[in-house]
Amino acid sequence: MFINIKTASYFSTLTLSLILVAVPIKSSAAAGYGGPYNFGTPASAADIALIDIDAMPDGRGLPPGSGDYKTGKMVYTANCMGCHGVDLGGVAGTGAAALIGGRDSLASGKPKKTVESYWPYASTVFDFVKRAMPFYAPGSLSDDEVYAVVAYVLGEANILDKTTTLNATSLPMIDMPNKDGFISDPRPDVFNYE
Repeated sequence: MFINIKTASYFSTLTLSLILVAVPIKSSAAAGYGGPYNFGTPASAADIALIDIDAMPDGRGLPPGSGDYKTGKMVYTANCMGCHGVDLGGVAGTGAAALIGGRDSLASGKPKKTVESYWPYASTVFDFVKRAMPFYAPGSLSDDEVYAVVAYVLGEANILDKTTTLNATSLPMIDMPNKDGFISDPRPDVFNYE
């Protein structure tokens, strides 16, 4: 027996359309918090406080605290190395990016986007680590640990002297290799970091 592909496709589409029309769809508002599956809970003030930072390139919004390369190496080993590797080059199969290397590769045929080659501000590194790392427990590092691990990553990338202590004053003073690699947005309603 042969089936005409066009006819089969038509009947499949028709059947799916009838099923979708026949099945009632509940909106998440009607189903209560968490949608129809009642999944999730409202964020508490403590949950929000973990990620409620605005670390700007000029240092505004950076929290108190400090960290250095040596402490950062310990924090990195305990919390970051499993995904980003011993050499900060990433670990195959984890999806975690390399953190260093690739300097001056962005205009090449094989760009390597890393903290060293791509990120324009050290405050962006701090902000990202503070909010999103480690992957298995985002927001769990203290401010001192975040400053320390950023010092370690930037030290390994030869962006920061390994004897420097990072804090809200010293972090914005760091010149990242790609700081001039972005175009400012001239629109008046957009915040300009310059």
